[in-house]
Amino acid sequence: MNITRRALLALTTAASLIGVAPVVAQDKGTVGIAMPTKSSSRWISDGNSMVDQFTAAGYGTDLQYAEDDIPNQLAQIENMITKGVDVLVIAAIDGTTLSNALDNAAAAGIKVIAYDRLIRDSGSVDYYATFDNFKVGVLQANSLVQCLNERFGDAKPKNIELFGGSPDDNNAFFFYNGAMSVLQPMIDSGEIAVPSGQMGMDVVGTLRWDGAVAQSRMDNLLSANYGDKPLHGALSPYDGLSIGILSSVKGVGYGSGDLKMPCVTGQDAEIPSVKSMMAGEQYSTVFKDTRALAGVTVKMVDAILQGKEPEINDTTTYDNGVKVVPSYLLEPMALNVADIQKVLVDSGYYTADQLK
Repeated sequence: MNITRRALLALTTAASLIGVAPVVAQDKGTVGIAMPTKSSSRWISDGNSMVDQFTAAGYGTDLQYAEDDIPNQLAQIENMITKGVDVLVIAAIDGTTLSNALDNAAAAGIKVIAYDRLIRDSGSVDYYATFDNFKVGVLQANSLVQCLNERFGDAKPKNIELFGGSPDDNNAFFFYNGAMSVLQPMIDSGEIAVPSGQMGMDVVGTLRWDGAVAQSRMDNLLSANYGDKPLHGALSPYDGLSIGILSSVKGVGYGSGDLKMPCVTGQDAEIPSVKSMMAGEQYSTVFKDTRALAGVTVKMVDAILQGKEPEINDTTTYDNGVKVVPSYLLEPMALNVADIQKVLVDSGYYTADQLK
């Protein structure tokens, strides 16, 4: 309870003593929600889900998008602290840049929940709500292998290229490591080849998850390494990158004539990628239901503001460089074209019209 709320309680008590109708708070507190960008429909969905569920639970919300501008997000968070929000929920653009602001939040008694992206190098992160990010990578790699065997079963080796997420996003390393736990043994055995030789997050990472950067890199990879051999697949950790990769391969004729469409994975079930899957281009995505993640976050906030310990299910995985952050991990789901109707439409995540 911050000073403003204590003052409100005092006024309410005084009013009741003198027979005046008490002033009743309209919510149980205010939650500051800092999201990275509106350029990804995934983050819009996250923001909307949280506002809806926090409102239904009796909380006010202050939702801000920083459009992938680190100083902007920092200013938004500092402003929320100044305004006296009760809890901060932060999906960081760069998880290493918020330490001073979070220390200020801690000094003001404001708890901090890292949302989907781990906030690093700060002891003032209280909890973490996310999906099992290592498993996301495992699902992507398994899906890629499944597609390679379906489309290019006789090819030896099967030629792929690797794409990673943004190096300033801690999740990107979990996605990549999860995927490589499946792919590295197959690369070592010669079943799969990476003709460019480009491996490791220091080489394959894509800053800010930028699809245009992924498209340009794939253009260069195709030009330099695939004059006399076909590309069979690409590991993509995010739908926005997948669309860029697909634009590149289609630009040189894949998906037409004798050149089969390479197997391309993804994540977040964004509408352009779902439509691409329905068109027979992108092979798969990993679905992370933002409604479920918002629900977990609401329960965490409820527990915190009631002075209780939030439910967590992981106390070992997410070391942010200062502390192991108590976490709740949800299960991601591999999604193929056959799953779209049941998982996305029937559940109400998207309408059928949105996917036309």
